[in-house]
Amino acid sequence: MQAVAERPESFVSTTNACKLCAPLGASLAFRGIAGAVPFLHGSQGCATYMRRYIISHFREPMDIASSSLGEKQAIHGGGPNLKKGLLNVMRKYAPSLIGVATTCLTETIGDDVPMILTEFRREFGDLPLPEIVRVSTPSYSGTHMEGFHAAVRATVEQVCLEKAAPRRTVNIMPGLVSAADLRNLREACSAFGLPACILPDYSETLDGPSLPDYQTIPQGGARLEDIRAMGGALASLELGRTLGPLSTAGVSLLSRFATPLVSLGLPLGLRESDAFFAALAEISGAPVPARYEAERGRLIDAYVDGHKYVSGKRAVIYGEEDLVVGLTAFLAEIGIQPVLVASGGRGRGLEQAVREVCEDLCRETPLVREGADFFDIAGEAEGLAPDLMVGNSKGFRSARSWGIPLVRVGFPIHDRFGGPRIPHLLYQGAQHLFDTVVNALMEQKQLSTDIGYGYI
Repeated sequence: MQAVAERPESFVSTTNACKLCAPLGASLAFRGIAGAVPFLHGSQGCATYMRRYIISHFREPMDIASSSLGEKQAIHGGGPNLKKGLLNVMRKYAPSLIGVATTCLTETIGDDVPMILTEFRREFGDLPLPEIVRVSTPSYSGTHMEGFHAAVRATVEQVCLEKAAPRRTVNIMPGLVSAADLRNLREACSAFGLPACILPDYSETLDGPSLPDYQTIPQGGARLEDIRAMGGALASLELGRTLGPLSTAGVSLLSRFATPLVSLGLPLGLRESDAFFAALAEISGAPVPARYEAERGRLIDAYVDGHKYVSGKRAVIYGEEDLVVGLTAFLAEIGIQPVLVASGGRGRGLEQAVREVCEDLCRETPLVREGADFFDIAGEAEGLAPDLMVGNSKGFRSARSWGIPLVRVGFPIHDRFGGPRIPHLLYQGAQHLFDTVVNALMEQKQLSTDIGYGYI
């Protein structure tokens, strides 16, 4: 394994970052709670940028409230605006929860948000106040994934306050996955007889059906009563191999209520999915349902059939740490050599996680880049002769300039339709990704020659 390459000390700029901002991740997480409204304590521009970004991927309405701070509040503090904004949200949306995430501005000027919210509850205690969850999310100290995980933990710690009676349920903290993945995870738990509290669950709030009337808060999401009872679940499953350095929601439930915690990689590919189903079988005491055994068998059959198209190909993988580790595991097991694994995050054990999933599978050790932007990725990858890129839409320019296919996965996917419905996880997701990768390589071969290849 080559050493993790960091930016040189003299590096002073970022060119097309391979990450998004922390409060955007928190807003996505809060959107996965029933009756919740994400609220940014900061400038209006931050909320506008995040709405645009999320809508272009999910193609659904995405309301993010804001305390709309200006120059005056930057000097005198944003407390009055935050209180006024909360009252406006209560009047317009009647939410059951408001998720307040701070921005760079409010963190820099030092607004004491916990104190402001304590004052708010005291001043307006005669009103039917919703749950208000606060989370600190300055972008200069983390990525959208840090913000996402911090919001999930804050929700668990500020809503689930007492040990609930034991219940035959399972908590799933899946990280940032697609809406299709969330539905598949719920269905898999149900097949084992385990009702799941998935936090967050935006499978309906950001991928819902067409309705005749606009809903200010879309239906769906993790219910507050289920979040309050998470401490009584049989176990919590947290998905992601780079969560170790973080203080997560699952760790909080374990330390406060002794709720067993099972930490797994993102179930992406055969081996990681096997581990997920084995965990559900152990927690439930039930065997793996025949449906999933059949899906596994079909996946292996596809691997055999398509191996000749992918074997020995070289891939560049980029995106969120847990996603790129899962993609690396998947590509390695189908015979593609990951040559560069890059993420905009840093300090979460990416190199170690990549080493673990590549063990005994890869002929070459991939280069791992933390804290990377797309300028870095392009510079590193150009000499590695990749055959394809795997990641979100932001790698399109590089893929086009090198004349190789880009297999779009993860978030954000701006330049294709159906991003929230791409399955990545479990056998079904691996099957979809395998077919997509094989077809991308076949198309590339077909288009790059004048022979024709009507039959490949």
